[in-house]
Amino acid sequence: MTAPSQLRYILTLLIAVILVGCQSTYYSAMEKVGIHKRDIMVDRLESTQSSQEEAQQQFQSALEQFRSVVNFDGGDIEEAYNTLNSEYEKSSGAAQTVRDRIASVSHVSEALFDEWEDELDLYSNKSLKQSSVRKLKETRKQYEQMMKNLKQAEASMKPVLDAMQDQVLFLKHNLNTQAISALKKELNNIEVDIEALIANMQKSIRGSRKMISTLKR
Repeated sequence: MTAPSQLRYILTLLIAVILVGCQSTYYSAMEKVGIHKRDIMVDRLESTQSSQEEAQQQFQSALEQFRSVVNFDGGDIEEAYNTLNSEYEKSSGAAQTVRDRIASVSHVSEALFDEWEDELDLYSNKSLKQSSVRKLKETRKQYEQMMKNLKQAEASMKPVLDAMQDQVLFLKHNLNTQAISALKKELNNIEVDIEALIANMQKSIRGSRKMISTLKR
């Protein structure tokens, strides 16, 4: 490993340690005021749902704007480009918010499961311990399926954003009606990708709701 590579590796580890330390401090502080990891996980799942719902609306809005641009029939082409670029930037921002929220769910969930597993050794009642072990396995299995759905929804945003960025860049450097005509060929692909994105988000939202219900019981 070269010196620059070693330095980047060390910095990455340091950042990871600092972030983990900050999270641990945060969880400890919240528990002192009666807010436990389970409560934080529920709150972050609800925030993730909201961000996904907002992202769906934004991608739908972007699709409508894309349709209006490819059906351009006279007017200011640069204005059409600016509109499409604005929708792309909003969609990119909405996607990043979803990614951040999913990452926050992952952080607190792993902390919750680690704590739960560690505390199994504190039981003196064998029956209660076995019941807790079963519940932990069931909850973790449900969580893993939920995260799989969340990650699938997250991944389905990329092809849409990539296609939108391509169209924005192409139009930026070819502000003419011929360029707009060329964009029409991609409309169907974008529509299909957005439909898949919304279906994946709906699926992940349903999974999150079930997880929240489980955590609240």
